[in-house]
Amino acid sequence: MTSNIQQQLEALLKDRIAVLDGAMGTMIQREGLEEADYRGERFVDANAELKGNNDLLSITRPDVIRTIHERFLEAGADIVETNTFNATTISQADYGLEAAAYELNVAGAQRAREAVDKYSTPDRPRFVAGVLGPTNRTASLSPDVNDPGMRNVTFDVLVKAYSEATRGLIEGGADIILIETVFDTLNAKAAAFAVLDVFENDGIDLPIMLSGTITDASGRTLSGQTAEAFWISLRHTKPLSIGFNCALGAEELRPHVQAVAANADAFVSVHPNAGLPNEFGEYDDTPQYMAKVLKSFAEDGLLNIVGGCCGT
Repeated sequence: MTSNIQQQLEALLKDRIAVLDGAMGTMIQREGLEEADYRGERFVDANAELKGNNDLLSITRPDVIRTIHERFLEAGADIVETNTFNATTISQADYGLEAAAYELNVAGAQRAREAVDKYSTPDRPRFVAGVLGPTNRTASLSPDVNDPGMRNVTFDVLVKAYSEATRGLIEGGADIILIETVFDTLNAKAAAFAVLDVFENDGIDLPIMLSGTITDASGRTLSGQTAEAFWISLRHTKPLSIGFNCALGAEELRPHVQAVAANADAFVSVHPNAGLPNEFGEYDDTPQYMAKVLKSFAEDGLLNIVGGCCGT
């Protein structure tokens, strides 16, 4: 059965290119927030330094996150991504905040939901994409070059973490589940397995978006797959869209977007970085340059959803 949200999105994407939002982290950096902003009252007793753990701000500075979502909607976004890129028990373990993961997903989805509900109209609905990030662990590769068989996470641990995050996103009001910045397809398979399992067990039916990342000039994901192989590995999830984000910059993504556009029986998305960061940690690709490149993607019929990642 096709959900009402799926039908709305399919109708939109058959009519025109949809606009995804831009970089959450870049916008947060502009706010000049300090440790106290991240801690708030909820995490005041945390043992680790929390500045930079942006997912916490959905709880401790909801005004900041909601305003960022609203700015993207004012700029024309049809879909906004939740501030939940690292809101899994696995990623939050770096801060000793595993127990907060579910709450972070609920709050992240709620902040986006509040903004989307404010800007949606019957003639132009807006949508919340609940983000499942890649985590800081990889199921396919060893973290130790001297022990190639070693793994620092298992498939089952990833599934458990992603299941919890997915349920939090749904409770908070996500319309879509977006598995993004996939550098290891086995991680993405765990995420997709978790999402589909939650859907089946909880009687939920939401669209899934998949977005990989090409990490170097080889044209492959970190786990060694080409764009075509990435699609074939995950096509069983029957996603609304497949595409790429982050990585090397807009122009550098062209051949990989072309590959999925030629092979996938799904809509195609792209939200690239503003190039790679320079020696000062800043991004050099200008909005004008990125707009020109992405316009050429559109003119060549390569994409259905377009947005921006780091630095945009």
